[in-house]
Amino acid sequence: MNWFDIGEINDIPLRGARCLKTRQGKIAVFRTHEDRIYAIEDHCPHKGGPLSQGIVHGAAVTCPLHNWVISLETGKALGPDDGAVRTIPVRVEEGRILVGLGELLAAAE
Repeated sequence: MNWFDIGEINDIPLRGARCLKTRQGKIAVFRTHEDRIYAIEDHCPHKGGPLSQGIVHGAAVTCPLHNWVISLETGKALGPDDGAVRTIPVRVEEGRILVGLGELLAAAE
């Protein structure tokens, strides 16, 4: 797995997000109120809305376009909606956020 340092945990506000552009598409990196970090593909499975611009609550994000709620832990739509986005491995070491893009890059080749 190739881990990429994308910055300090404090670069993302609590209940906020950061969007990363990769060759394979955009990734949304979220920081919850509980200070947990998650990364998922930055498009809602419904109509492709930018999840990085959504509202973070608990371990979920609400899409800004049509209010679909997506689990940050599993990438699956919650409630009556059906669909999912890919989750991306992420970890925090010494206050730095590392995103595991190795599998994503290999899958795209």
